[in-house]
Parts: sequence; C-alpha cells; structure tokens
Amino acid sequence: MSIEQLAETAQALVAPGKGIIAIDESIATIGKRFAGVGLDNTEEHRRRYRELLITTPRLANHISGAILHEETIGQKTRDAVPFPKYMTDHGMIPGIKVDLGTQPLAGCPGELVTEGLDGLRTRLQAYYKLGARFAKWRAVINIGEDIPSGTCIEVNAHALARYAALCQEQGIVPIIEPEVLMEGDHDIQTCYEVTEATLRSVFGALYEQNVLLEGTILKASMVLPGSRCADQVDVEEVAESTVMCLKTAVPAILPGIVFLSGGQSDEDATAHLDAMNRLGNLPWPLSFSYGRAMQQAALAHWAKDPDRNFAKAQSIVFERARANSLAALGQWEG
Repeated sequence: MSIEQLAETAQALVAPGKGIIAIDESIATIGKRFAGVGLDNTEEHRRRYRELLITTPRLANHISGAILHEETIGQKTRDAVPFPKYMTDHGMIPGIKVDLGTQPLAGCPGELVTEGLDGLRTRLQAYYKLGARFAKWRAVINIGEDIPSGTCIEVNAHALARYAALCQEQGIVPIIEPEVLMEGDHDIQTCYEVTEATLRSVFGALYEQNVLLEGTILKASMVLPGSRCADQVDVEEVAESTVMCLKTAVPAILPGIVFLSGGQSDEDATAHLDAMNRLGNLPWPLSFSYGRAMQQAALAHWAKDPDRNFAKAQSIVFERARANSLAALGQWEG
C-alpha cells in the first residue's frame, strides 16, 4: 500500500460522522462480560455475538470500521461469509488488535508495558491477507503515588512507535492507543499533565521512527478526574481540558482522533464527545472508537433470549452508533 493509500484509509476511518466499533476484547475479557449477563463463554456464543454487531443493518451509515480480535477475523457469518469480507462488502474497513496485552514493567512497581512486538511483522502479513487494513495497539498508563515514571511512558511510547512503523511497512494503518486509566483518586489537572506528557513522548517516538503521521490515527483517553476523585467535574470542563491537552501535544497533520470510552457510562462518553465537537475550530476530526459504550445495552438484551432478541439487540447497537455519530458532528441532543 502506498503512502497515498495509507492516508486515504486513515481519512476514511474518521470520515465526518463516522466512528469505529471496538469488538476486540480478549476471550477472558468477553468471558467476564458474558458472565455478567449469564452467558457461557463458548466460541459459538462469541462468534454469534460478534456477528450480531458486524451485521447490524445500516451500521455503515455511522461506523467506518471495526477492530476485531484474532479469533474474530477468522470467523464467518452463519451464511459462511468471512467477517472481513462481509464488512468490506458492506462499506466498513476491517481492523485487528495486534498487541498481546500488558505485563508488569520490570523495575517499575505498579506500572505496565504492552508486549507483542516479537513476530509482529509476520502476523501483520497474515492479517493483511485476511483483509485487515488497520490495526490497534494499546499502552496502559496508571496514575498513582509517584507514577507514572518517565521510564514507563518512554518504553510504552517506543513500543507504540515500533508497532506503527511495522504496520505501515505492511500497508496497514496503525491506531495508537496510549490509555491513561481512569482508576484512581487523582484530580483532572493531574490527568491533564500525565496525558500531555504521554502524548508528547508518543509523538516524539513516532517522529524518531519515521512513522507517517498522515497514515496514523490516535485513539485517545479523555482528560477526566480519577473514578475515586471527590472532585468530579461537568461535561464542559472535560471537553475543554481534553481539547486543550490535544491541541498542546498532537500535531495538526494527524488525520483524526478517536476516543476510547474507558469505563465511562454510555451517556457520558457520548456527551463528552458531543461537547468537544461543539467547541469548534479543531485541527482534526474528533470521533469515537467505543467498545463497552457501544455494546453494553445490546449485550444485556440479547443474552435474555439469544434467538428471539437478535434483531432487537441489533437495533440497540444501531441507535448507539447513531447517537455517537451525531456527537462526532456536535449535533447530539441527548
């Protein structure tokens, strides 16, 4: 894939009013979601649930692409159509999560590093053949007493940049996700400072490793007070702080930024995105790449009667996609 094609794919992922659905939960993580609604974590249940999401009628009106799990990219619809082919035929771009999760960062207690660079070039070649045209790698930054350390930010930024360079070499658009976790009792100002330092480090590493920013998407966490912080703030303050932080640290040449919901409620994730877009005068499109905030209500409904509730659960997915599409345009009315 040429430089122009990488840039075109990146732009298509953040087309006006379109976002990305994240259905890349690990088998263990989706098992916890299923357990919460009384479903067994079998391969067929996972396949059927992912089919429900991917084949939602008219989903491509609001969704540009889906991040798939390694298991999902090899699965098919009940009519035996491979998921990536179904998506491409219906106007959506298949993507793939390629990191192998986090491990404790040696020498840095309480901090994590994402693994998965070994053998990544070969895996990317295989995913490209299966139809993947973008990928995702998530780094995790914890806020706590004396953390994050500069070391933690730096090693995760370096890994994100190596991953991104390998993706582009194989014609795949990298989504880089340095998530600053909501867990903790820190205030919004602390989150702002950590997020800014993390983003500066990430874009420095991307520059050092010759990553083409025009063919890269940032998946960002919002600037929020910690979930246990006594001093919670209103929607406008989250929007203003997040946009200010991004303008400070993210180059304007980036095709777009999509947000993770990161444990926010469905409503909060949509309201915050809408408020940011209403601020106007943004150098890049701001859209969404939500997992839980797109799926939770639909999963709960489907699980009650998987055969009978399939279509109704799909209509819930469509409504969530539509609400977030409006928020990405700054037109959501709540």
